[in-house]
Amino acid sequence: MNSSIPIPARRRILVVEDEPDIARGLRDALEFEQFEVTTTGLGREAIRFVRERNPDLVILDLMLPDSNGFTVCEDIRRTHPVIPIIMLTARSQETDKIRGLEVGADDYVTKPFSIGELVARVNAMFRRLTRSTSPDDAIKIGEVMVYPRRHELVRNKRAVPLTFYEVEIVRLLHERAGQPVSREEILDKIWGVSAHSTTRSVDNFVVKLRKKIEDDASKPRHIVTIYGTGYKLVV
Repeated sequence: MNSSIPIPARRRILVVEDEPDIARGLRDALEFEQFEVTTTGLGREAIRFVRERNPDLVILDLMLPDSNGFTVCEDIRRTHPVIPIIMLTARSQETDKIRGLEVGADDYVTKPFSIGELVARVNAMFRRLTRSTSPDDAIKIGEVMVYPRRHELVRNKRAVPLTFYEVEIVRLLHERAGQPVSREEILDKIWGVSAHSTTRSVDNFVVKLRKKIEDDASKPRHIVTIYGTGYKLVV
């Protein structure tokens, strides 16, 4: 009698990149990590694939021949509000990165980038997605209730969506409530990288979170900056 052990389904990743060498490099690296990878160089094909195949993560180039990544990201978010999206950009301007986050990207990587670092971020993201959480893991911050599993918070009876990294930053700060957490530790535990060219990724997400959680984002009472270190959550 044969007893079969079920093999877990492979995570599906959509790579939207029109530069063949980059797309090939990402496919090879991600398939080596046992992910199922689909690539396309067109934004309209990416939108259709997400709707029809429901991938677990999207790696999205900002500059595409038929559209720009901002528009594609917005279209994906309309039907898939919580699917992780990592945006690739050749632009280093902070305004482009902030706009990417505002339209729903979870993270951004500036070209040229290390494929190894990008894969590390993807692996870290899936590790945190699959960790066990209790069904009632709501987090109360002042008058706001955060529901990590639903990727949303409720404020004044209104539900506000949260991206993957916003949820994870709240979780980490809540685990250490009242204690300062450095930007480097946040990058290490959430992004999966111990060294990074800038910690602005963390700062940009905190800015977004404050707008959703604080009464006055310019005078935060809950997500407090610890100058020279990082942030502290005051619940």
